[in-house]
Amino acid sequence: MALSTRLALPLQPALAALRRAAPRQCRGLSTPSGPGHTLDLGGIFPPLATPFSPTQEVDYDRLEGNLRRYASIPFRGLVVLGSNGEYPYLAPRERLEVVSCVRRALPRDRLLLAGSGCESTQATIELTVSMAEAGADVALVVTPCYYRGAMTSAALIQHYTEVADASPIPVVLYSVPANTGLDLPLEAVLALAQHPNILGIKDSGGDITRMGLMVHKTRQEDFQVLAGSAGFLLASYALGASGGVCALANVLGAPLCQLDRLCREGRWQEARDLQHRLIEPNVAVTRRFGVPGLKKAMEWFGYYGGPCRAPLAPLTSPQVEELRGTFSANGWL
Repeated sequence: MALSTRLALPLQPALAALRRAAPRQCRGLSTPSGPGHTLDLGGIFPPLATPFSPTQEVDYDRLEGNLRRYASIPFRGLVVLGSNGEYPYLAPRERLEVVSCVRRALPRDRLLLAGSGCESTQATIELTVSMAEAGADVALVVTPCYYRGAMTSAALIQHYTEVADASPIPVVLYSVPANTGLDLPLEAVLALAQHPNILGIKDSGGDITRMGLMVHKTRQEDFQVLAGSAGFLLASYALGASGGVCALANVLGAPLCQLDRLCREGRWQEARDLQHRLIEPNVAVTRRFGVPGLKKAMEWFGYYGGPCRAPLAPLTSPQVEELRGTFSANGWL
């Protein structure tokens, strides 16, 4: 049985229930989506952490509690099932349920981006369609990487083109080389930017020269570049990025939205001062301590972080103290 067929079978009961509970016209945004339709991605998107119970089941009540708190922060929207959502550790049914849960709680004027990248093109198409039916406005599609040696520009262009052709919602490319070991080649990005159903890219690599080239080389296209980390958000805006998908926004959402506003208003000195205070906490909850560090920091700011799913291990006591010290030294605790 093909991988995509094996993926689709367990989704069918969940999808049927979701169709009954959330018909398309009640999905969220009042504006239509789909091929050729442009959405404004300008602003801050937290890539939501998935809360788990002590027995490592998805805790939907805790998720809704976090969403109620996030509703008071002027995010452009939310990202679910990204790297910080422990996407690889969720079953297909859980992925759809998380999207549906967030869609129900999300205000109509905010976008919902959902991770739908799989290793095969066919499985990615099927999951992308499922995410749209569950309520996603945009599909965030990570690069397939298991056979990374074969993932040439031509192969990736073909993959993303087929996904975008088949997707009922717009697609955002997702390059996260720290996790995949694969940087989506610039020439592939530039080719894909011409596709009417590819909105932009979330680039988490941190190469500012590359991001500047993306903005510059796609200036004739309707293509939006999103910074994939709070550590280089200001620099990305200075080069013309549209917004940011930042793990740190799970913890310091309001300051990141403030940084977004300062940049848009051209208040660069204030923006630089704020950016400086965000760099070390951002490194701590991404490269240094990862998702366990992010979830621990969330708890200090009134959110539910909770455990990660195994094999991700909790922080040790010395690591917790180091993490707390980083936030304290920069004036956040």
